[in-house]
Amino acid sequence: LKKGADAARGNDTSTLKVLIATWVNQDFRLSSLLRPDDRQSCGFAHDICGKLLCLAEWNWDDNLVKAGIHDRMVEYIVLENSWPLFVYENYAVNSGNLEQGLSKLKILVQAFKAVFTSPSSAKEADRDGDGADILENNWHACRQLNEVKVKTCVASIINMKKVTPHSIAYIVCQVPFALSGILSWHTVDGNFNYEAF
Repeated sequence: LKKGADAARGNDTSTLKVLIATWVNQDFRLSSLLRPDDRQSCGFAHDICGKLLCLAEWNWDDNLVKAGIHDRMVEYIVLENSWPLFVYENYAVNSGNLEQGLSKLKILVQAFKAVFTSPSSAKEADRDGDGADILENNWHACRQLNEVKVKTCVASIINMKKVTPHSIAYIVCQVPFALSGILSWHTVDGNFNYEAF
């Protein structure tokens, strides 16, 4: 079972690296495109990836913050006990209420759909309302195509009827890994512990 789970996670990781690079390039209209095969230019080395990975309570546009993160200064070590900007709606955080807009970012919905329904369904993330009906919308679409043979999605295979805390946690860990410059998955990346996150 562990071998199968590791293979599935590896497949999800590979798929999301490519898709997330595509979505970041589209959403931010980058002049120098983010390349999923060049991990050296991802993570905090890339301005947009760095912004998305930067802890929400810090201002990535502040050069002191960027330098502190790059130089791994004690006060700017990115740990798992805070939320990165990529989990907030419109990449904006209300410092007075860190829960406002949490987990409403389009990239999380897209990543969820790519993994649990299908990569092609991730293109339609804008039309899913608040994200609560993602699986229901996918099943309706599949039923409408009942005369066409379609590949069974992961959510159907594992009998997932609704978005679960575990599935959200899985995606919230996959996205920063895809944005990062790390070459292979480790539970602990430097000072950042994905399991604790």
